[in-house]
Formats: sequence, C-alpha cells, structure tokens
Amino acid sequence: MADYQHHWKDGNPIHLPLGKIVCIGRNYAEHARELNNPIPDEPLLFIKPATSAVHITRPITPPQGFGAVHFETELAVLIGQPLSHASETEAAGAILGYGLALDLTLRDVQSKLKDKGHPWERAKAFDGACPLSPFVDANDLPQGHLTFSLDINGERQQTGDTRDMLVPILPLITHISHHFTLLPGDVVLTGTPAGVGPLTSGQRLSLELENALFVETTVA
Repeated sequence: MADYQHHWKDGNPIHLPLGKIVCIGRNYAEHARELNNPIPDEPLLFIKPATSAVHITRPITPPQGFGAVHFETELAVLIGQPLSHASETEAAGAILGYGLALDLTLRDVQSKLKDKGHPWERAKAFDGACPLSPFVDANDLPQGHLTFSLDINGERQQTGDTRDMLVPILPLITHISHHFTLLPGDVVLTGTPAGVGPLTSGQRLSLELENALFVETTVA
C-alpha cells in the first residue's frame, strides 16, 4: 500500500513509482476451464490500483466478511519505459524486470459480480490484493520462455510456463499499450495457471521463478 516500493531481489530499491497494476484474466486455458469460464477471443484486461500492492514477504491478511479469498500466482512484468501504441520490439526494450505476484480474489464476490455482468474491481482491487515479490533484472533471465511455481505447505499447487499463455508476454504488452499508455513503474500481471484455491489461516506459501527468485510468505 502506501509504503510499498519496488525492489530488486538483492534488496536494493528500484527508483520508480508504483503506478497501475494491469492484469489479464484467463490467459491460461486450463485455468479458464477449472472455473468453467469461456476462453476469451482477446486479452481480458482489468486494473488493480497501487493501493492493492504489498510486499509479498509480509503475512497475508485476507479481508473478513466477504467469503472465500483465492490465490492466483502470476508472473509480474515491471515496465521501465513509457509505452503507447508500441511494437513488440519496443515492448521488449521496455521490460525492466520480472517478478511474481499473487492476484488475490474475493471469489464469492467475483462470482456475484460476473452473474450480474458487473466489473470485478470489488473482488480484485481491495487493499492488499496484490502481494508483489522483488524483481529480477530482465537481462538475468533466459530468453524465450519462463517457468514459475507455487508450493503450499511444501506441496506443489501451481506450475506456470509462459509457453502455455494464450497471449504471450510481448503481444500482451503491445496490446495493452494500444488501449492505454504504460508508464515506468507500472506492473503487468500476465495471468495464472490452473490450481487456484482458497487461502486458509496458517498456510505457508513458497514461490519460485526460474531458479532465480525464491520468496515465502504466510497466511495470518
């Protein structure tokens, strides 16, 4: 929230303001199927405000009184240059780093909103709804595809591979930039693979990105 600051994985701050957090829904077919959702014809975009961001290593405190709170593990892309109507080459040059995020979702609230055809922000934009990891310099990760995972209490819960994305990273960022400008410090969440589920008190969550980033958190 107000005290959130982007950091590199070595602990050094990234001197960029946190702007908007742009999210894509249903970017992995298996996740869409597990929630009985149709697969979209184009990227399904929504935005989390800066106030939803918290450091992922702090204990997660799910909001009370709104039903189930689900975790959705996602690859996070940190934008380092302004992008508007960008090409894929320009998008590639604007990626400063990669990290991991939890797109926390009030699932019961979201289901009611979907039934009414309403936007999802009440379910996705609450304070603390976007725990973010430190970032790894994009130049320090392999070109091509990236993999990431979530373990809960030592057991594998989610495994993501960018090769399974319906819309890959560069076309996704390009698409976003043709609808609204991305600014330095903005973060793009690229969708979650199958395996989402509810948070429960006392869970220990371990997230890993390409053997280059490892973070842990707990549920209060």
